Amino acid sequence: MPLVVEKIESGTVIDHIPAGMGLKVLEILKIDRNYGARVALMMNVPSKKIGKKDIVKVEGKTLDDKAVNKIALIAPNATLNIIKNSEVVEKKIVQLPKELRGVSKCPNPQCITNFEPIETLFKIENHAEMKFRCFFCEMAFEAKELLL
Repeated sequence: MPLVVEKIESGTVIDHIPAGMGLKVLEILKIDRNYGARVALMMNVPSKKIGKKDIVKVEGKTLDDKAVNKIALIAPNATLNIIKNSEVVEKKIVQLPKELRGVSKCPNPQCITNFEPIETLFKIENHAEMKFRCFFCEMAFEAKELLL
């Protein structure tokens, strides 16, 4: 039976999220039960590209670069569809950035960014393994560690 989800008037649809990570995307977007507009989370949807995927539809929400970069840490091949007047007006493929600025706290408790009012900066070290190195303490972290 086909999955039918009502169109949204304006907002964002995030597609090709790895199965089981849709809830994490909602957490990144700070969307909970108090969010006033419509939200659809579809989990374990069949996908020809990745087997199973999650899809998130959020009415009235546009994503800033920090949110997109956080999503890229868990869904580096996700697709963002910007919706206006119930039509897709822009489609973007999320890409893992070369650097993450102010997106996450450094997991190293000894890093100066955890003691001083300094914006964090992580530079990609290994794209295939999704590893980032803190510019300040020089420790390397996996992408998922930056979302804890």
